[in-house]
Amino acid sequence: MTDSIDNPTTVSRMPSHYVYHAIKTKDPQPYYRRIGTAWAHRDGKGFNVQLESSPFDGRVSLRIVSENKE
Repeated sequence: MTDSIDNPTTVSRMPSHYVYHAIKTKDPQPYYRRIGTAWAHRDGKGFNVQLESSPFDGRVSLRIVSENKE
Protein backbone atom coordinates (compact mmCIF):
# COMPACT_ATOMS: atom_id res chain seq x y z
CA MET A 1 0.00 0.00 0.00
CA THR A 2 1.04 3.58 -0.50
CA ASP A 3 0.41 6.78 1.38
CA SER A 4 -1.23 8.62 -1.50
CA ILE A 5 -4.51 10.50 -1.50
CA ASP A 6 -6.03 7.96 -3.91
CA ASN A 7 -4.97 4.92 -1.90
CA PRO A 8 -4.15 5.92 1.70
CA THR A 9 -2.97 3.27 4.13
CA THR A 10 -4.39 2.88 7.58
CA VAL A 11 -2.58 2.69 10.89
CA SER A 12 -4.37 -0.40 12.19
CA ARG A 13 -6.89 -3.06 11.27
CA MET A 14 -8.96 -1.87 14.25
CA PRO A 15 -11.17 1.13 13.48
CA SER A 16 -10.23 4.40 15.15
CA HIS A 17 -13.78 5.82 14.97
CA TYR A 18 -17.39 4.71 14.77
CA VAL A 19 -19.75 6.43 12.33
CA TYR A 20 -23.17 7.46 13.64
CA HIS A 21 -26.30 8.83 12.00
CA ALA A 22 -27.76 11.62 14.18
CA ILE A 23 -31.54 11.22 14.01
CA LYS A 24 -33.78 14.07 15.13
CA THR A 25 -36.32 13.17 17.81
CA LYS A 26 -38.86 15.05 19.90
CA ASP A 27 -36.22 15.26 22.62
CA PRO A 28 -33.63 18.05 22.52
CA GLN A 29 -30.86 15.49 21.95
CA PRO A 30 -30.81 13.44 18.72
CA TYR A 31 -30.73 9.64 18.73
CA TYR A 32 -27.43 8.27 17.43
CA ARG A 33 -27.47 5.02 15.41
CA ARG A 34 -24.14 3.42 14.55
CA ILE A 35 -23.93 2.93 10.79
CA GLY A 36 -20.25 2.24 10.16
CA THR A 37 -16.60 2.46 11.09
CA ALA A 38 -13.63 4.61 10.12
CA TRP A 39 -9.84 4.27 10.11
CA ALA A 40 -7.46 7.22 10.33
CA HIS A 41 -4.84 7.53 7.57
CA ARG A 42 -1.22 7.14 8.64
CA ASP A 43 -0.48 10.74 7.76
CA GLY A 44 -3.36 11.89 10.01
CA LYS A 45 -4.96 13.90 7.21
CA GLY A 46 -8.05 11.81 6.51
CA PHE A 47 -10.11 8.67 7.07
CA ASN A 48 -11.27 5.57 5.25
CA VAL A 49 -14.97 5.16 6.04
CA GLN A 50 -17.00 1.98 5.68
CA LEU A 51 -20.77 2.46 5.95
CA GLU A 52 -23.24 -0.32 6.71
CA SER A 53 -26.09 1.95 5.65
CA SER A 54 -26.45 5.46 4.28
CA PRO A 55 -28.77 8.06 5.82
CA PHE A 56 -31.00 10.17 3.59
CA ASP A 57 -31.38 12.96 6.12
CA GLY A 58 -29.78 14.22 9.27
CA ARG A 59 -26.06 14.32 9.83
CA VAL A 60 -23.22 11.83 10.15
CA SER A 61 -20.88 12.00 13.16
CA LEU A 62 -17.49 10.32 13.72
CA ARG A 63 -16.66 9.39 17.31
CA ILE A 64 -13.41 7.91 18.66
CA VAL A 65 -13.69 4.21 19.55
CA SER A 66 -13.37 3.76 23.30
CA GLU A 67 -13.40 0.79 25.61
CA ASN A 68 -16.58 2.13 27.26
CA LYS A 69 -19.96 0.91 26.15
CA GLU A 70 -21.70 3.08 23.54
